[in-house]
Amino acid sequence: MKNYLLALALIALASPALASGTHAGGHGEKMAIGEPGDKTKASQTIRVTMKETDDGKMLFTPAVFNVRKGQTVKIAIKNTGTVDHEFVLDEEDKILEHKAVMEKFPEMEHADANSIRLPAGQSGEIVWKFTTDGEFKFACLIPGHYEAGMHGDVTVVGK
Repeated sequence: MKNYLLALALIALASPALASGTHAGGHGEKMAIGEPGDKTKASQTIRVTMKETDDGKMLFTPAVFNVRKGQTVKIAIKNTGTVDHEFVLDEEDKILEHKAVMEKFPEMEHADANSIRLPAGQSGEIVWKFTTDGEFKFACLIPGHYEAGMHGDVTVVGK
């Protein structure tokens, strides 16, 4: 019985760590903004840098880009800053919902095709097929980064 109670206590202690561990589920499939793309079908590469400035701002360059509905794009992302940054692509309301969760669990890792977290000096990519026209967002949702200016706009126009 003593071992059973010890096991239950350890499980209870481990639960919060699981809640703040990874953020996976649902984003590997089609979303309003689109779906993961096939790299061999990418018709454009958009190079995005993430960094912080001496005056405390945090930036994406470029902070705005336009794509065509149905287009598959490779977004090549480089963190040229000195701290971790992330790139999350989604609808604005979803970005803001995700931001609220990140404020509660700042060390949450992402396992979604529409996002990537990069340490300083690292590079990565997202390959995305934009299936819906409209206005969308990308942002860094590490607490404080969005408020420091780290967000941008994607416009998807019909063919």
